[in-house]
Amino acid sequence: MISKLQYKYLLFSIVLCISILGGAQNNRKEKQIIKAVDNYTASAIDLIKESVNINSGTMNFEGVKNVGRLFQKKLDKLGFKTVLTDGEEFGRAGHLMATRTGKKGPKILMIGHLDTVFELDSSFQEYSMLNDSIMKGPGVADMKGGNVIIILAMQALKEAGLLDEMSIEIVMTGDEEKSGTPLALSKKAFIDAAKRADIALGFENGDNNPKTIVVSRRGSTDWQLKVTGNSAHSSQVFTEATGVGAIYETSRILNAFYEQLAKEKDLTFNPGFIIGGTTLQPHEDGTGGHAFGKTNVVSQQTIVRGDLRAVSLEQLQKAKSTMQNIVSNNYPKTKAELTFSSGGYPPLTRTEGNLTLLGYYNTVSQDLGFGSVTAVNPRNAGAADISFTSAYVDMAIDGMGLTGGGGDHTINEKGDLNTVATQAKITAVLLYRLVNSKF
Repeated sequence: MISKLQYKYLLFSIVLCISILGGAQNNRKEKQIIKAVDNYTASAIDLIKESVNINSGTMNFEGVKNVGRLFQKKLDKLGFKTVLTDGEEFGRAGHLMATRTGKKGPKILMIGHLDTVFELDSSFQEYSMLNDSIMKGPGVADMKGGNVIIILAMQALKEAGLLDEMSIEIVMTGDEEKSGTPLALSKKAFIDAAKRADIALGFENGDNNPKTIVVSRRGSTDWQLKVTGNSAHSSQVFTEATGVGAIYETSRILNAFYEQLAKEKDLTFNPGFIIGGTTLQPHEDGTGGHAFGKTNVVSQQTIVRGDLRAVSLEQLQKAKSTMQNIVSNNYPKTKAELTFSSGGYPPLTRTEGNLTLLGYYNTVSQDLGFGSVTAVNPRNAGAADISFTSAYVDMAIDGMGLTGGGGDHTINEKGDLNTVATQAKITAVLLYRLVNSKF
């Protein structure tokens, strides 16, 4: 017979051994993941180089499809069921969709995009190495590097024997930089994937700092202000019959926007152009126009176009309401109409779920020796496809792609190839722990 004290020590020892054995098993799996990433990193960098040298400006449909086919082959070899969708109905190339269905853990959506801002007429068409690790090239960071990090993480999980148990859907859109229309069709396949997912992971490059992750992004929508007044000889301005004219009323409205909304945290509203006078000829594409007027004639018309960026749906609606109230309180003998576009990108709202997922990511990063990771200031993160998941998934973070460069959307776009392996290791270990409830 053993005493109660001896029994307690025995029970404690059994639990401790189980814990140590379980921890060792987890550690072995994670070491296998790390080793596999290291084994495949060189070929991953070659894949980045190959994809960067394929022009895939949004409107170069064949180029976008060619990049999609390149990544599709890699995912096919990993056992994903893949399809390149047809984007004809929304005027774009289409998307790459890849799925694997497992029996464990949450359903994961991984997000990339195939297109870049560099069209066929750009002078920026091929990569070059600035040193042994910094690559300069069209789309290297935004976001062909991020697409390859997704594939590298999948290769590592496959090599470690872990991919089969995971439910993962990868969507690489073909029109992130210049969305097709109507937006409801352009983003339908992507939103449907978000509805099937529990967690969304975006592989844009965030603010080009590997020590930060995006937990919220500001949405973007366009607005148009049209103002009319009474045209008359300038000597009659401010009279009861003539009023103040369209330009004065427009100035009042824009100034009131600034006074009432400029101090709202993370909110911006920018009038991109204004034309005003006696007669107007606006461009059909909404990029400007021509105005005719004379110094001795009270202005009759103005048009202003701009954008509005907010960090949450609540902030967006509040700003729209404030702007409409300002527009409705007109100067004498003027009328004003403010309209907002039906499209645009929604905000990726900062939620407790997103912050929890950031915490998991931070834990993995520190455990692997890469240091702590904090949230990006949303002012430093523009609109992106992941924002369309905000209403459907429990957790979402972005900025997991190739980083450390800068110059996005310019002929100086760069990326630090040293971050390829780092980001892939964090991604793969994060997925392993999420699927196996290791947090």
